[in-house]
Amino acid sequence: MTQATPSRLIVGITGASGTIYGIRLLERLRALGVETHLILSRWGARTLIHETSYTVEQVRQLATRTYAPADQGAAVSSGSFLTMGMIVLPCSMRTLGAIAHGVGETLIPRAADVVLKERRRLVLGVREAPFHEIHLENMLKLTRMGAIVSPPVPAFYNRPRSIDDLVDHTVTRMLDLFGLHTTDTARWDGEMDSGEGL
Repeated sequence: MTQATPSRLIVGITGASGTIYGIRLLERLRALGVETHLILSRWGARTLIHETSYTVEQVRQLATRTYAPADQGAAVSSGSFLTMGMIVLPCSMRTLGAIAHGVGETLIPRAADVVLKERRRLVLGVREAPFHEIHLENMLKLTRMGAIVSPPVPAFYNRPRSIDDLVDHTVTRMLDLFGLHTTDTARWDGEMDSGEGL
């Protein structure tokens, strides 16, 4: 008897700036009926409170299940727990480095390590600028291992009118990486303004 991979995704939110991306991702996944397993790091919680009007409890309630950041006995720390993969959004450079070097002292890098060893999809929404050599080396190392490094870089061809528009478009592109295609935001259709007067 075989079992299909469940519509289940691990979501990590770290202390990098941009926690609204992770929150919006959870909201969208919930609307899509995807089971979410949230790991909110200690500094992710601190940044969330500083940057948004959400409470930690409100964000936890968006997920199907949540785990303490140091819970090494969590279901997501085992490869036998079937998932579509994991996304860390936003992903701090500290977390990126821990994942790149297999340092699983806390649950986010441990769960990412499991996703890598099981050859599942790992997406890292790294948040830092500018990058220095160590950042780039860690990103290259993880890319070679099969991870997808996808910084939340805004697009402007859809003429965003608000920060929400920018966040939504980025999250839509992140969902695409897991085969979760939505029509909530405008996509490039190849049509450009005529450019009269050029």
